[in-house]
Amino acid sequence: MKQVLVIEDDPEITDLLEIHLRDLDCKVMKALDGVTGLKKTLKHHPDLIILDIALPKMDGIEVCQKIRAQLNTPIIMLTAKTEEIDRVLGLEVGADDYMTKPFSIREFIARVKAIFRRTKMSIESMNDSKHSIISIDCLHIDVDKRKVLLKNQKVELSPKEFELLVLMASNPGKNYSRSDLLRLIWGYDFDGYEHTVNSHINRLRAKIEPNMTDPTFIITNWGVGYKFNEEL
Repeated sequence: MKQVLVIEDDPEITDLLEIHLRDLDCKVMKALDGVTGLKKTLKHHPDLIILDIALPKMDGIEVCQKIRAQLNTPIIMLTAKTEEIDRVLGLEVGADDYMTKPFSIREFIARVKAIFRRTKMSIESMNDSKHSIISIDCLHIDVDKRKVLLKNQKVELSPKEFELLVLMASNPGKNYSRSDLLRLIWGYDFDGYEHTVNSHINRLRAKIEPNMTDPTFIITNWGVGYKFNEEL
């Protein structure tokens, strides 16, 4: 049974989501403010978090940032706002998906199922990779355990950062456009949000590259996109 934490200050929305999540055989926990939601996340380590942006005590963006500093739990962000900046910011701080209120329950359920499917599937099978262990230079990636070591030091990556790394490291030299990466990693068509990929690549580089100005592993192919260095 999957455990889902709903961090939302509107009890009616929370109760509605709980009903439908239970239909998916999920155990549901609830929090009505950001501080409580963060505490429950760190204590219970749920399988999925439904996180509203406009929360009392601590807003959803800050909650997401604090969760991402410690856990890789999938996060779907909710908000009543429609401005592009809110959607972009939500994705760039590490949310896996984003829905604007009001949303259809049918779409919500579809997105929850999609996240559970992606969580269940190994990145190895998703990208037709035969390697459960990828070792390139001083970088060691254990796909099954979702563990990354750089010079024998553990590197903490968000789910999307890890998936980006595995996809490209499994296919060194292959060029991926930003649209390719949005489709392959996010699984949805976020048209116009290619800069979200840039932000994730930059955060990934900050964690694994010895020199951000002259990357060793993830190379920018100007006018095309990104590739993993095939010469290592």
